[in-house]
Amino acid sequence: MRSRKIRVGAVAAMAVTGLVLAGCASDDSTNEPQSAGGTWPGEGKAECEGLDQLAEFGDLTGTTVGVYTSILPPEQEAHEASYELFTTCTGAEVDYDGSDQFETQLVVRVKAGNAPDIAYIPQPGLLQTVVSSGEVVAAPTPTADNVDEFFGEDWKGYGTVDGTFYAAPLGASVKSFVWYSPKMFSDNGWDIPETWDDMLALSDEIADSGMKPWCVGIESGEATGWVATDWLEDAVLRDAGADTYDQWVNHEIAFDDPAIVESLDRVGEIMKNPDYVNGGFGDVNSIATTAFQDGGLPILDDKCAMHRQASFYAAQWPEGTKVAEDGDVFAFYLPPTNEENGKPVLGGGEFVAAFSNDPEVQAFQTYLSTDVWANEKAMATPGGGWVSANTGLDIANLTSPIDQLSAETFQDPEAVFRFDGSDQMPSAVGAGSFWKEMTAWVTGDSSEDALGNIESSWQ
Repeated sequence: MRSRKIRVGAVAAMAVTGLVLAGCASDDSTNEPQSAGGTWPGEGKAECEGLDQLAEFGDLTGTTVGVYTSILPPEQEAHEASYELFTTCTGAEVDYDGSDQFETQLVVRVKAGNAPDIAYIPQPGLLQTVVSSGEVVAAPTPTADNVDEFFGEDWKGYGTVDGTFYAAPLGASVKSFVWYSPKMFSDNGWDIPETWDDMLALSDEIADSGMKPWCVGIESGEATGWVATDWLEDAVLRDAGADTYDQWVNHEIAFDDPAIVESLDRVGEIMKNPDYVNGGFGDVNSIATTAFQDGGLPILDDKCAMHRQASFYAAQWPEGTKVAEDGDVFAFYLPPTNEENGKPVLGGGEFVAAFSNDPEVQAFQTYLSTDVWANEKAMATPGGGWVSANTGLDIANLTSPIDQLSAETFQDPEAVFRFDGSDQMPSAVGAGSFWKEMTAWVTGDSSEDALGNIESSWQ
């Protein structure tokens, strides 16, 4: 699962968005399911057990559902394979259209009256933008029922706009991870830290041994700085809690509120500490010029011990690197700063929005929200690199250890999930001043100055 922040198309889309997700606490209005009539093709088929909801949409033979998405090969093939059961059980075909210009072109298509049947939307702000066009239709009741059963309220809230539930979650990624070398930790007798203070104590121990405990890279072309925003978002969730995080994201409190300054200073204890960084690259200033793709690689050469980055970073390790608890590299959960705020999990994902009430479209939305599809998708992705927050996902169907760890993190009853904050902020902030000022902060600006400048940019 790629971060949508690192793609130029996402930046352009957020420039159109300029909105903050709000008003999610609501009646979750939905659509009544439509039926094509006839006998459900899945009737009596063993492979269609568990998909009885689809029967109410009738016989969909001869129909086609168009899907528009930013998910491209090689990930596309696994998605298409996971739709085969839908065709078997409904008769409807799925036409997959992947685009590297998805975020900008979706808005263009909607405005031109050429919206797709289904779009996989990777940002809550972009969902609100297309909803404001009046072209997105509410999710059918069976889809909402599945989300209530298999996803947490947080996830449903991100698919809800102004009291109406539109979009069920699809895939997901965990950002609250720290990558490390299991062998290095074992050889040195280092334990996985359970608290933030434990992590700092470990960092001190590693620094005393002569190794830099951390390596960090935030360079990402036009999106340089997004890695540092993730650090701050994770810290705010841990220090101030989910409610304050939501207020901050929605600008109900100032960007430079004292609670946010405190969290950024906490991050600075690591990222701006010359004793801690930047292993394998240079001094603190090298963080701003080190490509995020390269940020964790010094772990493989014993030049640093830890690298905070999302689950999708698994794809950045060189070919042949074993990613497992007993492998060359693995990840542990970024520990909490206190016990009061549960187990915060920062992440991202896609949401399934529909622009049609046709029964085949509603049926496909419903299929994608089931535990059955989540497991079909897992089994269709034997190489790993995909996970869902669907609690009906059997972790045994995930072949990648990091995917399994991600699913376990999502399914932890103590987990408090929050979507990436900058993806919900106005584009001038989330994809603009936030990235820029975090880069300036790394290279010398104070927490107060950097956050104050971001606050001034918020229109």
